Amino acid sequence: MTKITVLYDGKYWIEPLIKSAEWSGDVAKPHRTLTITLSNTLNGKEQAVPFEVGKEIRFYSDNAGLFRGIIFEYSVSDKGDAMITAHDENVYLTKNADSRKFTKMTAGAIVKEICKAFEIPVGTVANTGYVIPKFIFQGKTLWDMIVTALTETRKQNNRKFSVSSKGGLLYLRERKEVVVRWYLERGVNILSANRSLSIENMRTAVKVEAGEEKKRITATAKDAAAAKKYGLMQHYETADSDMKKSQLDQLASQRLRELSKVGEEITVEALGNVEVVAGAAVYAFESMTKTAGGYYVTADKHTFEDGAHRMDVTLSKTDDLPEINYEEAA
Repeated sequence: MTKITVLYDGKYWIEPLIKSAEWSGDVAKPHRTLTITLSNTLNGKEQAVPFEVGKEIRFYSDNAGLFRGIIFEYSVSDKGDAMITAHDENVYLTKNADSRKFTKMTAGAIVKEICKAFEIPVGTVANTGYVIPKFIFQGKTLWDMIVTALTETRKQNNRKFSVSSKGGLLYLRERKEVVVRWYLERGVNILSANRSLSIENMRTAVKVEAGEEKKRITATAKDAAAAKKYGLMQHYETADSDMKKSQLDQLASQRLRELSKVGEEITVEALGNVEVVAGAAVYAFESMTKTAGGYYVTADKHTFEDGAHRMDVTLSKTDDLPEINYEEAA
């Protein structure tokens, strides 16, 4: 039996009104979301609680705080059936767009400058290492700017970073080797599972170019074994014009390592565990789908209803993080 409690606007405990709650996240988004369905009436004529968009809501499971965020949507019917959708504070990275220039700054420094300019409270921001020569963005969301900076960093030093929210603060942390702590097994906690394999997004060769037309620098990399087995599929991109040949070669090799893999996606419905969220690692075993081994959780949705807690998670062999390649604005 899972006990949930929800505090609205710092003064209303609303769990007696709640029918179900969904708490979800995805590595492609900077924020987590809480969706609550409820019967917001006691007499069938008036609302029991005067919910307003823009107000804060907090969600707890067995007294553990799982979510703090802002109500972005509220709807109610003539029968009092209502729905609340809230996002944590990192959602403001997707709600603000701007044109900005950054020169000789790390991705971490870019995150700090963006958050300061847009009054987004910050916790710990990791030192991302690589100094990006120059970024010019026109009409991009803050989240796109951050993802682009982290993508460029990952290309250069193979270090991965993720953005999260806790206690109303934004955190930028390095994603190192994740220890597998949780198991999903058929006959134990898995309710259903599905597995798919794909080479739709695979590339077996990479070509990267930089510089002006008359002074073009080119770097290539190829996985001969993969090209023989799956066919030649080349990825092409341009890089910062200030990059040296050695940096370009490194970039091509890194991109090939990322792209020359068979895509695998697994979806699992299981008994709920609040520790299994996007970014976590699990061991999964299901014989029919031949699912076996360690996986990363790329998306999760936890449903709390009638004292029960179940979850739907998407698993991947690779640590899939959002990626946006930089294209210099005019």
